[in-house]
Amino acid sequence: MSNEIKEAQSVIDCEIEGLQALRTQLATGFVETVEAARQCLEQGSKLIVTGVGKSLHIAEKIAATLTSTGSTAVVLNPMQAIHGDLGIVQRNDVLLAFSYSGESEELLNLLPAVKRLGAITVAVTGCTQSTLAKSSEIVASVAVPAEACPFNLAPTTSSTASLVWGDALAMVLLRARGFKREDYACLHPAGAIGRALLLHVNEIMRSGDRIVILPAETEIKAALLAMTQARTGVAIAVDANGKLDGVFSDGDLRRNLEQHEDLLQHPLKGFLTHNPITVRENDLAVNALTQFETHQIDDLVVVDEKQRPVGVVDIQDLPKFKII
Repeated sequence: MSNEIKEAQSVIDCEIEGLQALRTQLATGFVETVEAARQCLEQGSKLIVTGVGKSLHIAEKIAATLTSTGSTAVVLNPMQAIHGDLGIVQRNDVLLAFSYSGESEELLNLLPAVKRLGAITVAVTGCTQSTLAKSSEIVASVAVPAEACPFNLAPTTSSTASLVWGDALAMVLLRARGFKREDYACLHPAGAIGRALLLHVNEIMRSGDRIVILPAETEIKAALLAMTQARTGVAIAVDANGKLDGVFSDGDLRRNLEQHEDLLQHPLKGFLTHNPITVRENDLAVNALTQFETHQIDDLVVVDEKQRPVGVVDIQDLPKFKII
């Protein structure tokens, strides 16, 4: 093993140890922060995330994660704050102040003004006896044994711990506030995830003359002609009551052609894939995606409440809906 790999592994090991330490410290301030943030958001106020240097970059990511999961958050640059950006701070807001040392002068200069404006301050710090901690209503510890930096100077393990603490806060708030998949989709309408969570199967399925539904007694030759006309790779066979009996695909044709020279004269019912995977037309498109990924299939039959086929979702159609 090269020295470079060993050094990289030692960095990762150091950061893992830092996260393990963080895990044991959650009792210090985390629950109080969740409760303060929940109350703040429920009354229409917001979370404000701030820090200096590397901590400001961490703050930006945490604010983005909070906002995208339903907890309104903004970033406050301490340098800009004292030149007018303090205007974003309102009564009952919660300020999440990230500073590992707890002695960042720029942050400490903010606190008197933040208090005057009626916001609550949470010190997210590695030093629970720091000036920042003593000046805040809530103190959350993110102390780590050591930085991954060989000089124990560059924010590495401590930055990771702060980032993970913020992710934990966002996810716990998500559950505490009852944030659902559909809510996430509404906040991400332009992304594939959002579209998959907003669209329903009946909006992406083929129906009418674009699908082939035939009695199970239909000859395979006739089924293939119908499939060619509909430009589909699957025929759906139904029983005498119109209920789904099985499917016959291009793959079924290829697999059986060598064994049966007269295959085209046989009825579909002897070569069907019975009990195919199905979805309902009012299901979310994301459920169809899950079935495609789980079962590695190309076509998904859509049925109604009486198990009668009403459509097909073809995996080849999904890119045009921009959901994969």
